[in-house]
Amino acid sequence: MFKTSSKLMMLLILMMGTLLTISSSSWLSAWMGLEINLLSFIPLMNDTNNLMSTEASLKYFLTQALASSILLFAIIISLTKTNMMININLPMNAENSIILSSLLLKSGSAPFHFWFPSIMEGLSWINSLILMTWQKLAPLMLISYLMIKPILTTSIILSVIVGAMGGLNQTSLRKLMAFSSIGHLSWMLASMWSNESLWFSYFLFYSFLSITLIYFFNLFNLFHINQLFTTHFNMKSLKFCLFFNLLSLGGLPPFLGFLPKWLVIQCLTTNSQLLIMAVMVMFALVTLFFYLRLCYSAFMLNYTETNWTVNMKFNHINMYSYLIMSFMSITGLFSISLIFML
Repeated sequence: MFKTSSKLMMLLILMMGTLLTISSSSWLSAWMGLEINLLSFIPLMNDTNNLMSTEASLKYFLTQALASSILLFAIIISLTKTNMMININLPMNAENSIILSSLLLKSGSAPFHFWFPSIMEGLSWINSLILMTWQKLAPLMLISYLMIKPILTTSIILSVIVGAMGGLNQTSLRKLMAFSSIGHLSWMLASMWSNESLWFSYFLFYSFLSITLIYFFNLFNLFHINQLFTTHFNMKSLKFCLFFNLLSLGGLPPFLGFLPKWLVIQCLTTNSQLLIMAVMVMFALVTLFFYLRLCYSAFMLNYTETNWTVNMKFNHINMYSYLIMSFMSITGLFSISLIFML
């Protein structure tokens, strides 16, 4: 993807835009960083091997431009009343509600999630990874400054419902990962209530698990569920690692993906947010259901094996790096528990 110098330059500008937003002390400079981030991501979305990339880039531009214009509108209104310094304890008023809604639209949280799955379908796996992880960092950082609980509560509940129910009838792996990202976004928003740094820890765990899965999908050019059933992997352990990583992303307890969910559940219980915690755990089980459905179908119903050795650009370096990441994903919870016990 980054074979040309222009793509590498755009990637660096994209990272600089996010860092500008994170380090800004005023809403106007934060808006400037978001615009730099947007305009640098559009050239990265163009892919000659994917005919839908142009449509996806246009949808992404229009949606983000709408969110940016609403954000700038609210900032100008706020400028007429107060100074633009970011204050953690801002009062709940119309301007802050509009700013929070525009940031939720930028991050792809429900009920503003309509653009996210369709755009994911038109991207390559590397661009999808950037959209799922790095592009959420700046809006989430700004959302953490605006803790308006009625709006956040609605977004958390709707995101976990949409993320769970939307993935049930999907056959595209990219849309499956998109709805999974919407579901995980609700956990990040919920973790902002109790601890300022907990959501970032959840974001790091989620990013690592997404990198592990998308690394495998990109190596084998997997885009649909039926390819998981018919692809003949060189090693049986690769297929086990793939579905263990899926279960880890879903938050099954023996794996690393359960750790951030465990921390969020503990913090929500401590703060007496039992209703939201119960809803989130219940729909997390629905998410685990469609991951388990993939695993069961691949191993029990459609499992085939061949004597031919198919080397799909999967050399020893790729294999070992993927196995190392999978080992960390599968045994990470045990390792961290041992460290804390010692």
